[in-house]
Amino acid sequence: MELELRHLRIICSIADSGSLTRAAASLRLTQPGLSAQLTRIERMLGGELFTRAQSGVVPTAFGEVVLGRARAVLPTVDELLEASALAAQNGCSPHRFRLGSVNAPLLGGLITAIRSHHPEAEISSRGQGCPVPLVEDVAGGRLEAAVVGDSPGYELAIPPGVAVEPIATEPLFVALPAAHPLAALEEVGLEDLEAEDWAAPRPDNDRIREYWSRTLLILGHRMRVVHEAEGRLLLDIVRNGHAVSFCQATFEEMPGIAVRPIAGNPLWYRHLLAWHEEGPLEPLGPSLVRNVIEAYQAACARSTVYQGWLERTGRRTAR
Repeated sequence: MELELRHLRIICSIADSGSLTRAAASLRLTQPGLSAQLTRIERMLGGELFTRAQSGVVPTAFGEVVLGRARAVLPTVDELLEASALAAQNGCSPHRFRLGSVNAPLLGGLITAIRSHHPEAEISSRGQGCPVPLVEDVAGGRLEAAVVGDSPGYELAIPPGVAVEPIATEPLFVALPAAHPLAALEEVGLEDLEAEDWAAPRPDNDRIREYWSRTLLILGHRMRVVHEAEGRLLLDIVRNGHAVSFCQATFEEMPGIAVRPIAGNPLWYRHLLAWHEEGPLEPLGPSLVRNVIEAYQAACARSTVYQGWLERTGRRTAR
């Protein structure tokens, strides 16, 4: 693990808040997740940064030294990032677009939509597990647009200057090893998953795991996470029969993995498209939204499990 700017921001936020709980809320992290991050940062730096007490946290002598350096560095870095973003916008072709996306089936449709308006455009993209940095990069001019998402009660905090439009809201399904007995069912109840091992993202990476755990707890169930993973690693764990996990309804079944709806549809996910209100894509906003909705509908059509669920329930995808 190497020291990153976000680690310095975390340390400063904790010091300014005087409390791990308040700092976690301002950073949109869970308190246990922030505490775990702080422990790793302290281990990396080689000393305790804060003294913990019931009333809050107080910087140690070593912590004061680190905070002094961090507070000297961060304003300069922020000025550099702002100046770089402005220079990039003013000094490059207006048809250069930088895009970001969480794990969702919409980025290809967004690229196609932009190319339909700017066939000669230079388009680059990058994936990110957590939507928060993507939205911040749109706000800071480091991305022109991003595909992001959130869940009920855990809506994204949208920075000033960022336009966000909902694309669709869909239920979460469960991904199972194809040979699992529950894969023979048309839908799976949460009670059927009570004894299963789970694979899920790390709690300090995104609040999605907190949403999963809290929803299950409210409904009287639990989620025993034994594998912290995402993306291809998570799928490999499920495929090899070591765990189950939640997935988007539009996730397509693949060899070794079965996708099944959850009885009662207790968990939901909302797809969003974000772009800068003063960026080069602002005039295309409504058109891009329509195009990305079409891409989402195509993803729905590719997911036979989701199509079957829509037909059985008589539902239509909602924005």
